[in-house]
Amino acid sequence: MIPYGKQTIDGEDICEVIESLKGDFLTTGPKVDEFEKNICEFVGCKYAVAVSNGTAALHIACLAAELKKDEELITTPMTFAASSNCALYCNAKPVFVDIKENGLIDENKIEEKITSKTKIIIPVHYSGLVCEMDKIKKIGDKHNLIIIEDACHALGGKYKDTKIGDCKYSDMTIFSFHPVKHITTGEGGMITTNSKELYEKLKELRSHGITKDKDKLQNKNEGHWYYEMQDLGYNYRITDFQCALGISQLKKINEFIQKRREIAKKYDLAFQSNKEIKTLINDNESFNPYHLYVIKLKDSEKRLSLFNYLEENEIMCQVHYIPVYWHPFYEKLGYKKGLCPNAEDFYERIISLPIYPNLKEEEQNKIIENINNFFENGN
Repeated sequence: MIPYGKQTIDGEDICEVIESLKGDFLTTGPKVDEFEKNICEFVGCKYAVAVSNGTAALHIACLAAELKKDEELITTPMTFAASSNCALYCNAKPVFVDIKENGLIDENKIEEKITSKTKIIIPVHYSGLVCEMDKIKKIGDKHNLIIIEDACHALGGKYKDTKIGDCKYSDMTIFSFHPVKHITTGEGGMITTNSKELYEKLKELRSHGITKDKDKLQNKNEGHWYYEMQDLGYNYRITDFQCALGISQLKKINEFIQKRREIAKKYDLAFQSNKEIKTLINDNESFNPYHLYVIKLKDSEKRLSLFNYLEENEIMCQVHYIPVYWHPFYEKLGYKKGLCPNAEDFYERIISLPIYPNLKEEEQNKIIENINNFFENGN
């Protein structure tokens, strides 16, 4: 059985986790700080805050941005639900902007959705393709909005002359370290920023809103043990042994990305003459680290048949994503089909093919052969 994605763990990773488990810290400890510093160095930002998962990262990023009840957050429907759920966690309203042909938010349609209640824009770097961040930043600056990049698919990606996560075009960037992502900590996430103020807020929010910083304490006369909960925060901490795995994985990220790009290039070449398939392409000066490899079918009615055909041949694909507002929970909130027609058409045509660093050549050959056979046989 060939999965659509999986972690790439080797002996070095296992040894690092074992060594961490033998140490003095299981939860927050020196490995968390080390992992955060390594991410800062890798992406080129000033600050990083490691958390329990990517959803937690989105949530406290919105809280740090002071998203309030009844305010609005603009994002894309072509994403995992967490990219808009983070607005609901703050009692705010998600507002969806339609997409372009490659699945990215259409930056030319953002401004028409901005109202007096708009507070945040969350562009999503879908599949590893990078949004037009300079244009989005100009919109954000014009309307005094916070920009949070959802880069769960784009660790190692680049936009023009800058790495995703350096926050040149945003206030914060969030990453996920779920097993199918570029590197993994099992579950885990990270927020990067260049703002010391946001950094300090994020650190407190991930740990119950509690501080021991003497400069911030209202009661400064107690002993070293003393702490205060000054905001309503959450237990979104990550463990030291997870970060030990992350540190080990990050050392290999360039190798992982190179392998993903080689796999993607082979898919590109294999399908370039297949008139039934379109592949997603960059439409700007960016570097795609390929979290996903998505094909788009000319005939949407063939999607289910192809999906089932591949599954019958032990090739497990996936679909990324069902438009967020199609989910029953969002229907209860009043969102209706037809809101973003490009995203809905896109969803009905796409399949994500297997892509991960240890995908074997013979496995990829099997995937390509089965897809091409499906269409050659008149399906």
